[in-house]
Amino acid sequence: MGQLGSVFTMVLMLVVFYLVIFIPENKRKKKYAALLNNLKVNDEVLTKGGVMGKIINIQDEYIILESGPDRTRIKLSKSGIGTVINLNTDAVVEKK
Repeated sequence: MGQLGSVFTMVLMLVVFYLVIFIPENKRKKKYAALLNNLKVNDEVLTKGGVMGKIINIQDEYIILESGPDRTRIKLSKSGIGTVINLNTDAVVEKK
């Protein structure tokens, strides 16, 4: 009877681990993928490296970002986007 209790405890711990770790991570990944798929030209974004700029061109894997007063253009991987900033309210739409 003692071994059955140990097995049950291990299974219960694995289920709790799955619920606490993997389900929220999958939701976060889906939300981030939706963020990347909904990028549009003229969206203002903040990169994971801290560069803020406006999207001027979107390609399959990359975007062209315009930043700074002298309009410096940066070719950036889509996965480098950290947040999209809503220009109407200056509020962050999506984080991380």
